[in-house]
Amino acid sequence: MRSINRLDTKQPDFDDQLLGLTRWSESREAAVEERVAGIVQRIGAEGDTALLELTRELDRHQCATLADLTVSAEEIDCAWDACHPDQIEALEIAAARIREYHRHQVQKSWSYRDEFGNLLGQQITPLQRVGIYVPGGLAAYPSSVLMNAIPARVAGVDEIIMVTPTPDGRCVPMVLAAARIAGVDRIYRIGGAQAVAALALGTESISAVDKIVGPGNAYVAAAKRQLFGRVGIDMIAGPSEIMVVGDGSVDPDWIAMDLLSQAEHDEEAQSILVSWDEAYLDAVALSLERQLQTITRHAVARVSLACRGILVRCRNLDEAFELVNRLAPEHLELALVDAEQYLPRVRNAGAIFLGAYSPEAIGDYCAGPNHVLPTSATARFSSPLGVYDFQKRSSIIGCTREGAARLAPVASVLARGESLTAHAHSAEYRLPEGGERTSG
Repeated sequence: MRSINRLDTKQPDFDDQLLGLTRWSESREAAVEERVAGIVQRIGAEGDTALLELTRELDRHQCATLADLTVSAEEIDCAWDACHPDQIEALEIAAARIREYHRHQVQKSWSYRDEFGNLLGQQITPLQRVGIYVPGGLAAYPSSVLMNAIPARVAGVDEIIMVTPTPDGRCVPMVLAAARIAGVDRIYRIGGAQAVAALALGTESISAVDKIVGPGNAYVAAAKRQLFGRVGIDMIAGPSEIMVVGDGSVDPDWIAMDLLSQAEHDEEAQSILVSWDEAYLDAVALSLERQLQTITRHAVARVSLACRGILVRCRNLDEAFELVNRLAPEHLELALVDAEQYLPRVRNAGAIFLGAYSPEAIGDYCAGPNHVLPTSATARFSSPLGVYDFQKRSSIIGCTREGAARLAPVASVLARGESLTAHAHSAEYRLPEGGERTSG
């Protein structure tokens, strides 16, 4: 089996080949959508009863009441004690860096008065209640707890509710420790579409939230999609992806391991290296084959590289950046000499890593910026998760008598142009002594 795909931009069919390897459409199998629709309907109609039944069925957790699904303070204490001191220290260092970075994102309310004395502005308020979904089935990610909960707390969210599936009722200690450090208020042992539905719709025991964030499987994604509008969501995430632009200055072994760090996520993850140096591409390909067997999830990574991994030979740096902005990668590593000078050339990317000493893996855990990033080329129009996802904006309009007198005639003309005479009359009432209203 080939270890990774090779493409050259000079190939006549390059665009078609690239599209075939990079295109990923979220699975919308009718069976998944239908099953999720049924789960959502049950949660909406039966609340806690359905939640308990589905948790017993799907997570093999023999729970009798919602109290059995609630993680207690004593359990969190035990989880904390079960963690190695090095793990607690790493979580606390990462949390401090994430918190400091996100403090720079906090938006402030603002206002001004125009020439008529009208008060105009924007009021920033945090969301009241947020739900965080943390995977807990095949894999558990304490880092995701930090990345999702800390920005919400920095934004000033009143209550953070975390849900995580716990097959056979077991919680991962580091996940609970991360929740304590991040300031999560309540934790429930529920997962899948039923957890998303419970957060979105509310049950007798679980309060409905304003927004749900966090990654999940196809059932979680389908539930988020079906419930969007009833509740805010962060994004429908696709497989993880990395794109590296290399000029040959960074050790091929380093770049190969950076590519493997994405390939080990899952079989649909994507790793791409673009360079105009064919010898460098060859060296990275050899390193990939050599280092593949050294990682724990080598079987997953091998399938990922064979099915979706790509080494692209391009003509030059200009063409490399054209590819970057076309593919809009989740993670972009600029493995270039003096990489910072090329930042203005990047228009579309979720996160940008500069130079030899900025591997994507550090960004995943402890650099500070959020690791919840747009995938599947959605970086063309969306951004990393941040404090701004947990704040909302309200416009402020406070007209003075003079301001209304100046603006009401304008509003009246525009309203009548749209045949909305009630709007026109409403504005005209604010004219001095009620104004001269035209019949309407």
